[in-house]
Amino acid sequence: MAPTQRPMSYRALQALADFLRLESAGGILLIVAAVLALVCANSPLAGLYDGFRDMPVAVVFGELRIAKPWQLWINDGLMAVFFLLVSLEIKRESLTGQLAGLDRLALPMICAAAGVVVPALLFTWLNHDDPEAMRGWAVPTATDIAFALGVLSLLGSRVPTGMKLLLSTIAVVDDLIAILIIALFYGHDLSWVALGWAGAMVLGMVLLNRKGVTALTPYLLLGLALWVCMLKSGIHATLAGVITGLLVPHVRRGNVIPDEIEHSPLESLEHALHPWVAFAIVPLFAFANAGLSLDGLSMDAVFSALPFGVVLGLVVGKPIGITLAAVLLRATGKVRWPDGMDLKAMLGMGLLCGIGFTMSLFIASLAYTGLHYDEAVLGILAASLVASLLGLAWLRVVLPAHPGMRD
Repeated sequence: MAPTQRPMSYRALQALADFLRLESAGGILLIVAAVLALVCANSPLAGLYDGFRDMPVAVVFGELRIAKPWQLWINDGLMAVFFLLVSLEIKRESLTGQLAGLDRLALPMICAAAGVVVPALLFTWLNHDDPEAMRGWAVPTATDIAFALGVLSLLGSRVPTGMKLLLSTIAVVDDLIAILIIALFYGHDLSWVALGWAGAMVLGMVLLNRKGVTALTPYLLLGLALWVCMLKSGIHATLAGVITGLLVPHVRRGNVIPDEIEHSPLESLEHALHPWVAFAIVPLFAFANAGLSLDGLSMDAVFSALPFGVVLGLVVGKPIGITLAAVLLRATGKVRWPDGMDLKAMLGMGLLCGIGFTMSLFIASLAYTGLHYDEAVLGILAASLVASLLGLAWLRVVLPAHPGMRD
């Protein structure tokens, strides 16, 4: 007999519904922003578009001066807020949501891990003899939850809730793995003095936790200081958002997990940030980073080793890794698939997980410059388009028009 899973509380279900609604709508806006970027980069607006990305912006506070092009402010600054939200979601889901309990963790965690390993191996197989290209081995390992859920929303009510839940959970675990990859592989020229100050900021937030401080302002101020320290340390500054999110308390006064009425500080911050991230920060990031000039590019360019490695990893590696892991887990008899999902539905969901977009673009921006970056963006755009169309077409065929028709 297949194992049963503990039902989620009403609060967790409501949080999931809100999450899916925002991510689906944000995914549609993300697609629009990416298309707009491509139009601008390949039209008479190209000069204005490049000027927007390269516009210098400086912030001066006493002796501290931070000067960057606007595109890097988006990638290093606004994306730190994105990672803050991701971190808050991971912590909430681990304590009181989809990832709370081993019975819910096994399937998404192992599927997500397989969905990272197989694409990385395929990319490595094609690019192992090019050390510069191999800096981006992690580019095809990510899933863009907003983009994927946005495409999934086009199928309407025929999509089983279990598929939305599993896809979002796999994507959350994917984000956690991506965060670890960025921390381990994409730092440079470490400054131990800045890292020491960063450690002091983290210690300050830990002490706030130990003292039972639930006000958000001290955590956010220390998080901002941590971001500056990380920026100067050589470790990517967006990790400050991750650390801050993990240290924001998910408790009410008296250190009790929040009940069905009162929001924890973590939930309050998550609810405040989510619309801004979904409808402003992520689309702005897509607009600033997806503007690839197609001048001089041909279809043959997609089949060169680097972009084709990205396409192969996302479009083929993701569904193979996720589906194979799910099948093997179910064969053990200890893991149950979500209601309404069979092998065909699992494969279709795996295809949609090949939409790497936001996180893939972000990792590409850390790994590459110049021609290699353009090739990576070309591969990401091609893979995301193919994965979207294949996943949408496949699921439209295999999912019944009326969910109740499924056995």
